[in-house]
Amino acid sequence: MPTVLITGANRGIGLELARQYAADGWRVIATCRNPGAAADLQAVGGDIDVYPLDVDDPSTLDALVTSLKGQEIDVLFNNAGININKVPSIGDIDYDAWAQTMATNVFAPIRVAWAFKDNVLASPTKVMAFTSSLMGSIGRNGGGNAVYRSSKTALNMAAHCLSVELADKGAIVALLHPGHVRTDMGGASAPVTAEESAAGLRDVVAKLTPQDNGCFRNYDGTEFPW
Repeated sequence: MPTVLITGANRGIGLELARQYAADGWRVIATCRNPGAAADLQAVGGDIDVYPLDVDDPSTLDALVTSLKGQEIDVLFNNAGININKVPSIGDIDYDAWAQTMATNVFAPIRVAWAFKDNVLASPTKVMAFTSSLMGSIGRNGGGNAVYRSSKTALNMAAHCLSVELADKGAIVALLHPGHVRTDMGGASAPVTAEESAAGLRDVVAKLTPQDNGCFRNYDGTEFPW
C-alpha cells in the first residue's frame, strides 16, 4: 500500500487530495494546524491518520518527523500555503505580510521536504510534489499581487535546487499548478473545482518519471515556463 503525506489537508485542495488518495486505497498521512477542529478531514474514510503540523513552527515538524521515523513516504505533497495582502501595486505592500507569506510558502515547504527526504527516498516512488502556481511564472507574469507571485517564484527556484541536489538519489521533485480552484483562497467564482484539481494533480503525480524531476506543470500536465 503506497503512502502519501499531505500538508494543509484540512480544507480545499489538500482535503480533496486526502479524500481521493484514501478512496483509492492509499495510506494517507494528513496534517493540519489543529486536527481537533478539522471536522471534514476527520470524517474522511479509509486508511488515514491526522497529525498536527503548523508548517511555520519547526517544533511541530520535529515531532512529526519523530512519529514517522523509518516509515516510507511514496509521495510527499507540500500543499499548505497562504495568499494574503493581495494588493495591485508594489507601493501598497505590507512588508510584514510579505515576510509571513515567504515564511509559509517558501521556507516551510522546503523545510518539510528536507525533514522527510529520507522517508521519501526510502520509498519506491520517491516523489516530492509542491503546490505552486502559474502566478509564480516570470515568463507569464501578468503583474499585481507581487507578494503571492514572488513567494511562488521563490518556491519554484528553491524546489528546483532541491531537485538538482537529490537527482542522483532518484528523487522526483515536481512543481504543480492546481488551477484557479473554487476554494477559500481561489474564490467562489473560480472555474476549477477542488475535485477536478485534485484528480488532475494525482494523475500528473502518478505519471512522473525520473526524467520529469524538476518540472513545473499545470494540473492537466501542461508544461509551464519558468
